[in-house]
Amino acid sequence: MKNKRLRKEYTSQFYKGNKLLFSVVLLVTLLTGSLNLGITWILQQILDAISGETGALSFSVLGLYTLGIVLLIVLFKLIMYGTEPRFMRRAMLQYKNYAFGKLTKKSICAFRQENTAEYLSRFSNDLNTVETDYLNAQFKIGSYLIEALGALILMLYYNPVMAVVAIAFCILPILAAAAAGNRMEQAEKMVSKENAGFLSTLRDALSGFPVMKSFQAETEITRLFDQSSNHTEAAKFRKRKLSTILYMIGAVAGVTAQLGTFLVGGLLRKSGHPITPGELVAFITLTGLFIEAIRELPALIGKCKAALALVDKLAASMQENVHDEGRDIPFPSDCPITVSDLSFAYDPEKPVLSHISYTFESGKSYAIVGASGSGKSTLLQLLMGGNPYEGSIAYDGHELQTISSKSLFNLISMIQQNVFVFNATIRENITMFKTFPKEMVDRAIRLSGLSALIAEKGETYICGESGCNLSGGEKQRIAIARSLLRNAQILLADEVTAALDAGTAYQVSSAILDLQDMTRIVVTHTLDASLLWRYDAILSIKSGRIIESGSFDELMNQKGYFYSLYTVSQ
Repeated sequence: MKNKRLRKEYTSQFYKGNKLLFSVVLLVTLLTGSLNLGITWILQQILDAISGETGALSFSVLGLYTLGIVLLIVLFKLIMYGTEPRFMRRAMLQYKNYAFGKLTKKSICAFRQENTAEYLSRFSNDLNTVETDYLNAQFKIGSYLIEALGALILMLYYNPVMAVVAIAFCILPILAAAAAGNRMEQAEKMVSKENAGFLSTLRDALSGFPVMKSFQAETEITRLFDQSSNHTEAAKFRKRKLSTILYMIGAVAGVTAQLGTFLVGGLLRKSGHPITPGELVAFITLTGLFIEAIRELPALIGKCKAALALVDKLAASMQENVHDEGRDIPFPSDCPITVSDLSFAYDPEKPVLSHISYTFESGKSYAIVGASGSGKSTLLQLLMGGNPYEGSIAYDGHELQTISSKSLFNLISMIQQNVFVFNATIRENITMFKTFPKEMVDRAIRLSGLSALIAEKGETYICGESGCNLSGGEKQRIAIARSLLRNAQILLADEVTAALDAGTAYQVSSAILDLQDMTRIVVTHTLDASLLWRYDAILSIKSGRIIESGSFDELMNQKGYFYSLYTVSQ
């Protein structure tokens, strides 16, 4: 029941505000199919007129009928030209946008648990299949149904005996085709699954290209690529075999029925049965239409069912790992963060953070230091709502797990070591494609230290894929400008200078410390006294616990863990 509801939720997007176009396209498709029956009738009348059969229409009347059908065909094609592409465009846009909108509502925590290659497959290969094998197939199915039904009625009208013979020739092939069609759904699912795995392998190979080259692992990576590609093509091969079987069964049915019907018709005429040459030829044509329909319908229906299975798959994936949203909270300008008895572990037997308690006061700056693997970055991820945890994280007294994502991300901005930059202009990357007053953007550019870059390259400079046209420092400054433009009250920065040279790292760190009226919590490995003394407090983390906190001078005077870290780094 739930699956049917989900399917309807997604398939309804094809027709939302699009029903009129759909109805017009379907009606014209059905009328076009009916014209084939009319052409068959005119053909019968022409042959009977040539043979001099009694009751045949005159050639002048037949000429008018022929002209009328030709004009109708032209009219229907023009209507299809103006409606079908519009329907398909709107249907696919609405479907894709609805699904992507559902995806964007997932939390960071939920998204981290999933394989992005699955989504790449569903928004590329699967969407093409849905468009071709579901949307387009609906009209083809309607056309074939009207042709099959009309042909059957006319065959029964012309000669019931021959109609029964034609149907008898087709029964077994129809049943066999229907059975094979049911297997198409599973075959299509397998193609989708293997394609997702292939995209995952390809994505890893492209992202890890420098690593592959530096470790001379071309042969091994190529082997993995070949394996994944082979699995994908094998699944597609099995699907093609099923399709071939379906069409082969239909072809056999067509030849058998047409030849058998023609032989029976010849025998009936020879035995004196009242059937005209025109009726015999019309009957063979109608049989051809009927056979073509039953040949195509099982394959089309099988593909349609398989495409709907992909719709179900997309809908189900959007329901996975989605947690109930919390409350929308209007936070005040003074918003402290209180961490109480916070613990977290990926593996229950190996805790990453243990019983951490601390209060980050509003508007102050904090540095978090410690050895690699001590839990520094994990603490920032938890402050962003990145994973479930034990204990409490409260923003202005509101438990994090009860706060809606919208409220949280209005409050917080985060800069990570690897800043993602879109293949768009510098300005678009700063504004994240939103509209802001020019003075606000100019202020963010100035305070983040981007003025020199803008003066050199301009705001419309294209950053390149993943920001390949920018340096690491320039990308970090763009991330800072984003945070400033959002006017977030809290800035979390995770090892933002780890991959930068000393001079650039100093400039970026100094730019963050220069920010005013913003709580700044910075995970850093750079122990530079000229920067550290500017923080309001430094937290030393060791083995998932805060073992020291205080100003730079206070911690140096204590000669404890921080003192050791600082001394070793010099």
